[in-house]
Amino acid sequence: MTDWAGRTAAEIAAAVREKRATPREVVAAHLARIDRLDGRVGAFRAVRAEAALAEAEEVGARGDLGDLGELPLAGVPVAVKDNLAVRGESTRNGSAATPDTPAADDHVTVARLRAAGAVVVGLTNVPELCVFGTSEGVHGTARNPWDPARSAGGSSGGSAAAVAAGMVPIALGNDGMGSLRIPAANCGLVTIKPGYGVVPAGIGDGDWFGMSENGPLATTVEDTRLMLAVLADDLADGEPPRRAEPGALRVAASLRSPLTGVTVSRPCTDAVREAAGVLMKAGHQVRRADPPYPASLGLTALTHWSAGVSVDARELDRRLLARRTRAHAALGRSFVRTVATGKGQNGLRERLEPFFAQHDVLLTPALARRSPKAGPWHERGWLRNILANSAYSPFTPPWNLTGWPAMTVPVGTLPSGAPCAVQLVGRPGSEAALLELAGRIEALRPWRRTAPLD
Repeated sequence: MTDWAGRTAAEIAAAVREKRATPREVVAAHLARIDRLDGRVGAFRAVRAEAALAEAEEVGARGDLGDLGELPLAGVPVAVKDNLAVRGESTRNGSAATPDTPAADDHVTVARLRAAGAVVVGLTNVPELCVFGTSEGVHGTARNPWDPARSAGGSSGGSAAAVAAGMVPIALGNDGMGSLRIPAANCGLVTIKPGYGVVPAGIGDGDWFGMSENGPLATTVEDTRLMLAVLADDLADGEPPRRAEPGALRVAASLRSPLTGVTVSRPCTDAVREAAGVLMKAGHQVRRADPPYPASLGLTALTHWSAGVSVDARELDRRLLARRTRAHAALGRSFVRTVATGKGQNGLRERLEPFFAQHDVLLTPALARRSPKAGPWHERGWLRNILANSAYSPFTPPWNLTGWPAMTVPVGTLPSGAPCAVQLVGRPGSEAALLELAGRIEALRPWRRTAPLD
């Protein structure tokens, strides 16, 4: 019998459509892997074993099962970040302060995945209200399957850990300050934070003033492209649109941290140099160039980040929130009115637009260093969390503030053997070009898809 756990979403969907596998046996194989491994990884807050098997049977009984145009994700198990509604399940958002009430309807992104034939096997762990770049709290701790002593990252850490451990081939997450790209970089995955408006958001109360976007976590560029097309409702006959060769792109390679005072480790800078070499061999024009990040970027990011959290926390019992969350929300309350004007985001776009008029794509490290040790960060103080987050993930926040697309792809390794990664950033509408570049890097620098946990 074929073990479908560890296979890509594209491989699984093709096998199901061609009757080489049934959705039930595919889902059962992944549920068995979750049961075997998640005690060590901590990816899931809730596993929907019985419901997932029943829904897999429903997919298998569909008359259009073999139709690529109708079911591009036929029988594919998917995990959903626990801040997006899944019908019949509560949405706890990593908190004890949120109600344990089943959702009446799916979030639009979940509904699109299900309509494409995917089966939701569970909801994944996040830090409380998805605030921080490590995923732990009252519902569990998500560890990096490549290095379980370390955090999987956050806030989509559970989703990333589930994919990296082979417990699902793809997962749904979202990104308000790097929350897709940080855990993807830690866990050796491919992800893309789409630009503003490409995929429906609807994350919390106001999407952190437009900074948050939903997106895919996957082991390959092909799966990332496919899942993004499903989420964006951008499929033609079941296939995502494929961009023709874009010609030679002007790629700016930058090693400079956007946040003053943050140093970047050698493996992370080496990853950029390696990716730059791959892109030059592919015919692209690569040169060293640093974006003109303003000295005030850290303050701008903090005010928007904390203001977004304060809005999400408004209706919750603050006595039930972790102290780091309470402090973050309290800080943000004084910034809500200023942030809502959009002046800070517009100013950053205006400052960076001339740079992107001269360069098509920016290549940077995805992270500055490996993630912090896994542990009870939710029990620690606000300042300690802020310093730990800023020290290892300074490269992601600018692109949430601008609303421009950004993605990560694995390149190189850390001394521990865990993966390293680079970030690709483009102008609005450049998602296809970023995926093309990521595909070049993936093809010439292949990476083992899932962590060796067995």
